Amino acid sequence: MFSTKNWKDYEVLDCGNGEKLERWHDVILRRPDPQAIWVPRNASLWEKVDGYYHRSAKGGGEWEFRRKIPERWNIKYGDIQLYVRPTGFKHTGVFPEQAVNWDWMSGLIRSRAADGSKVRVLNLFGYTGGATIACAKAGATVCHVDAAKGMVQWAKENRELNGIPETQVRWIVDDCRKFVEREIRRGNSYEGILMDPPSYGRGPGGEVWKLEDELYRLVDLTSNILSSEPLFFLINSYTTGFQASVLSNILEQTVQSRFGGSITADEVGLPCTAGGVLPCGTSGRWECHA
Repeated sequence: MFSTKNWKDYEVLDCGNGEKLERWHDVILRRPDPQAIWVPRNASLWEKVDGYYHRSAKGGGEWEFRRKIPERWNIKYGDIQLYVRPTGFKHTGVFPEQAVNWDWMSGLIRSRAADGSKVRVLNLFGYTGGATIACAKAGATVCHVDAAKGMVQWAKENRELNGIPETQVRWIVDDCRKFVEREIRRGNSYEGILMDPPSYGRGPGGEVWKLEDELYRLVDLTSNILSSEPLFFLINSYTTGFQASVLSNILEQTVQSRFGGSITADEVGLPCTAGGVLPCGTSGRWECHA
């Protein structure tokens, strides 16, 4: 399992009964999590909650705050800072489990950049920019693409929070597939590519996205803009039922068949303070062999 124990400002305190209890710096939040179908290990931990997201039977839900908390605050992971803000869709703007992939990509970027080589990274479905910030901090120039204008704005604020130069990140609000098609026509390429696609979604023009129908074709298409000296390709999936071997097979047929290198695919998880591990989807990693 891909997992990190390097968080200081975040932890999963406990999980179970379809929920997780998390500490975000000094704020305790209780949110739904469909993977946590077991019984919580420490009932007393759940008594001290600052924010509780109640899911509605009609879909969606709302937050109940039991003390006044800031509209947003920032947390740190190593030298990375990110804004946290509880949203109406239960999310907070940060997927902490992805820190293990930030570390992996950052290590590859720093190793390549050590001799002065440039590393260009494309972050598709970039959300609020956790991976963008990590790659930029490691020395890469990043192109960040997301169909949601509000998420891109949030990511820009994270860039400012980290003091990363404006020229180091390019921001694109667009459908990811259409953007990749244009990059192919332009002849642009990247040493590193990552994508974090949703299970289901719509693009800015109403385009319907279903992961099981689109993922292979998107990876195959995007592999065309890896440079002649590629570094990595990362796929994340939160779709229940998508095993790691699915991502491994996709990368093997699209990226590895063209560039060689190695593939590692596994579950992604977060250690739980009360015991056990909270599963958080799967990741497929391809990296070159120098």
